[in-house]
Amino acid sequence: MWEDFKKFAVKGNVIDLAVAVVIGTAFGKIVTSLVEDLIMPSVGILLGGFSVAQLSYSFGDAKLRYGAFLQSVIDFFIISFSIFLAIRLFTKFQLKKDVPEEKPLPVLDTKEQLLTEIRDLLAKEKTGQ
Repeated sequence: MWEDFKKFAVKGNVIDLAVAVVIGTAFGKIVTSLVEDLIMPSVGILLGGFSVAQLSYSFGDAKLRYGAFLQSVIDFFIISFSIFLAIRLFTKFQLKKDVPEEKPLPVLDTKEQLLTEIRDLLAKEKTGQ
């Protein structure tokens, strides 16, 4: 069982996933700080000091803090959009290793074109088309 676990843990995909999780967590903290410490206070200043997070409705002893929920939804959209932009920027500058460089087709002279046509016609006759 230990040998199977070592084989699994040393595979490239598992290590890549672990690195991605660590980097994603760190990036998530950066984006969360951006939203909570820069963007939302700026929005509050533009709205004259109004904060969505403070909205609530009291009913007897119960207090419905719907503003905190709205703040979480707004944070989610801002964070999602920020991550989308970062990934889009990353993929734009990423080198395209999988796409082979297209080589221009060689220019055939008249003899080569005729021989190619004859070859194609003979292949059609052979298959009975």
